[in-house]
Amino acid sequence: MGMEETNATSESGANSPPVTDGNQESQGPVTQKAPVRFGWVVGVMVRCMLNIWGVILFLRLSKITSEAGILLMWLIILMSTVVTSVTALSVSAIATNGRVVSGGAYFMISRSLGPEIGGPIGVVFSFANALACALNTVGFAEEVQALLKDFDVVMVDEVNDIRIIGVITVTLLLLISLAGMEWESKAQILFFIVLLVSFTNYFVGTFLPPTQEKQAQGIFGYRSEIFIENLMPDWRGPNSNFFQMFAIFFPSATGILSGVNICGDLKDPTSAIPKGTLMAIFFTTLSYLAISVTVASCAVRDASGNITDILTGNITDILTGNITDGCVGLGCKYGWNFTQCIETQSCKYGLANSLKISGFYYLITAGVFAASLSSALGFLVSAPKVFQCLCKDNLYPYIGFFAKGYGKNNEPLRAYLLCFVIAVAFILIAELNTIAALISNFFLCSYGLINFSCFHASITNSPGWRPAFHYYSKWTALFGAVVSVVLMLLFTWWAALTTFGIIVFLFGYVNYNKPKVNWGSSVQAGTYNMALSYSVSLSGVEDHVKNFRPQCLVLTGPPNQRPALVDFVGSFTKHISLMICGDIIMVSLPLSIIIIIISGVRHNKPRPSHASGLGKLKPNTLVLGFKANWRESSPEIQIDILLLLFLLLLTLKADDISDKGCSDQITTVFQNDQGKKTIDVYWVADDGGLTLLVPYLLTRRKRWRRSKVRVFIVGDEQNMEEGRNEMLALLKRFRLDFNDVIVMTDSERRPQGMFFFSIMPVNANYSMALFDFSSLWLSTVYCFLCFLPRSLPVPQSVCPSALYMAWLDTLTCSLHCPAVLIRGNQQNVLTFYCQ
Repeated sequence: MGMEETNATSESGANSPPVTDGNQESQGPVTQKAPVRFGWVVGVMVRCMLNIWGVILFLRLSKITSEAGILLMWLIILMSTVVTSVTALSVSAIATNGRVVSGGAYFMISRSLGPEIGGPIGVVFSFANALACALNTVGFAEEVQALLKDFDVVMVDEVNDIRIIGVITVTLLLLISLAGMEWESKAQILFFIVLLVSFTNYFVGTFLPPTQEKQAQGIFGYRSEIFIENLMPDWRGPNSNFFQMFAIFFPSATGILSGVNICGDLKDPTSAIPKGTLMAIFFTTLSYLAISVTVASCAVRDASGNITDILTGNITDILTGNITDGCVGLGCKYGWNFTQCIETQSCKYGLANSLKISGFYYLITAGVFAASLSSALGFLVSAPKVFQCLCKDNLYPYIGFFAKGYGKNNEPLRAYLLCFVIAVAFILIAELNTIAALISNFFLCSYGLINFSCFHASITNSPGWRPAFHYYSKWTALFGAVVSVVLMLLFTWWAALTTFGIIVFLFGYVNYNKPKVNWGSSVQAGTYNMALSYSVSLSGVEDHVKNFRPQCLVLTGPPNQRPALVDFVGSFTKHISLMICGDIIMVSLPLSIIIIIISGVRHNKPRPSHASGLGKLKPNTLVLGFKANWRESSPEIQIDILLLLFLLLLTLKADDISDKGCSDQITTVFQNDQGKKTIDVYWVADDGGLTLLVPYLLTRRKRWRRSKVRVFIVGDEQNMEEGRNEMLALLKRFRLDFNDVIVMTDSERRPQGMFFFSIMPVNANYSMALFDFSSLWLSTVYCFLCFLPRSLPVPQSVCPSALYMAWLDTLTCSLHCPAVLIRGNQQNVLTFYCQ
């Protein structure tokens, strides 16, 4: 609230005419006024006290004390102080961990817990400030209506008069806000002085001998009998209880964030915010305790206000009870008979109804005006500012309209109008108790999240969490958060659940849209800590076949150059497993060094997993694309990569399965809905189950869910049905819903002529351009014997590269692309056992 007028002073200086010297030939530099900086007294303590001393103090404190009694009233005050004090400690820690320029609770929570939590609380906190404006305006309207009633002035009726006065008042406050707040700091001091005079007037009034008119209203001065009578509660009405009174009183404890809202305009925020906020809580708590006990020691609960209710007779008869037979209430001991209004529940005065103790009546009225108007104006200014900060962050759609500022102070005129509409809507309720209960709910929600922000930032041990204020504890912050949530449910459970529902909905929206902001929140630090902790704990867990996941190292090079490979692997690893995109850097080395390296690779077999992953989060499956133009380039490099196998291998062979649209965004067939297509699995040999696991993982995805899986197995015509039934039984035991099994009986057919044509040299520079066909045939026979028991053959050192590539090309020549060649190492990745 104070930030706006400070900026106004600074900017007005910026617009001042330049100061020149008469001896200068040219215009000198512009002399600007130094920005106004507030100390902890005016900038924080006074502002907080003015917002804490609200309309509840004058209009509802006596009633709450009457129903709760002095003891429970003190408990309510002290419990409120605990919540606000713990929150003040958390606020001090967060506010001194970096400069809070504007936005109040929203800015602190969003920058601490992230936009997912900050966005919802920004909406709730802005709404709470708008409701607080309505609350104080209604309190002011009630006082004006009572004042007019004393002069027999009634416009319509009691309720509608409050509505009319309230709407007129909030409209005038809106016009003042739109006109500018340069005078606001001095006005706050004026309001503060009026309130201090009003308090002095009250305490003086408790010591003055009560007049007959005051006695008719139930005021008899300090009496021990009255004090004892008012110690215990006197609940009235079906909904009157401890927590209902607590909910009505709690708005009197809010306002502790007023200093934080102008953090950027304080001389020393590090000391001003903690000192000013805590001192404001201390002094206001003392005032509430003193006023509640003194008012309950001077006045009875019920009085008629009629002078005619005085008992007649001499004082002896009154004291001996000779003329008090049938008289009800403590007033009988002091010569007043309020029996009729007590029995008919029509008493208009007394502690439980309407009571004003003062030395001079109209000074109390001035105090009500000062408290209600200063608070209403403050909330009317702060609510649009907070909402403007939220709108500028662009977390929600359609609210950017309210982010626009006008004038030299960047005033949120549109947000002012929105706050005005909300305030008017609740002013029309014209029921102070109802509005107070709703405000308690929203402010408790804000306080709970502030405390949780401090706790969460503390437990993450982030190096960026370095608050200059050290007198806080993460456990007291957690206590404050839990107490705030519990009180929300105890105050008004349906309002609390509604608030939780709104926050969950707004949280889900922001979490789903993932706004492009990075505020270095404690949630990010917590995520890092959790990932690190789980990774370390996972290192001590032995691998089990039931928990096997294909964690893939995909040799994509730059991922955007091989999108099909990335999309395919992502189809069965996203959200359930690990995919690491890798690249092989080609360097120019002398031929002798290359030969030495290749020799070392073939004999020592270093594993790529040694260079990637973290603990158990390391690749166990190698994925690479099939080099379609292997005839035009040297295939030795790809063959040598295959020799680095460490567990499992997937090779993807694809035709042109990518498409580049108008937006230069490459799309692949794996990004589309596959519909009712067929996935054919050729289970040539038992490789541990990877060949069956990958299709199963694919069909769990939404894009592949309607696809049908067919399993092809090797067999002979004599035992075809028996082999098929065995495979179906095996699939059933593995709980794989693959019901279409086909037996291949021609697996031993000799390769066609194209196989030999494939290995013929087609490039003059090809390293295998000249070779002995007899040697080639012997190598082919040897490699065939080596490849026979495996699904995807592993190249042998004696096997020529061209021969191996031709072999793979021939295996998939008649298949519809994309085709995947899979080879396990006989380590089981599927099991049908429970342990």
